[in-house]
Amino acid sequence: MPQSTDELKTQIKRLNSKAGQIKMDLHDLAEGLPENFENLLPLANETYAIYRQLDELKKQLKQVEQKL
Repeated sequence: MPQSTDELKTQIKRLNSKAGQIKMDLHDLAEGLPENFENLLPLANETYAIYRQLDELKKQLKQVEQKL
């Protein structure tokens, strides 16, 4: 079911906030290396997944807006 532009914008806004926080977490972890190196890959994977989802939502929004 296609989503409205408002719904997509709300999802993007929430995910942008989450992405910003995880980006800072990843940065903090990287600065502390080699401590907690075992958390690097799981956090990097989570960061990738969030940014991938954000990219997909932005593409969906662009498609919806082009149809209007």
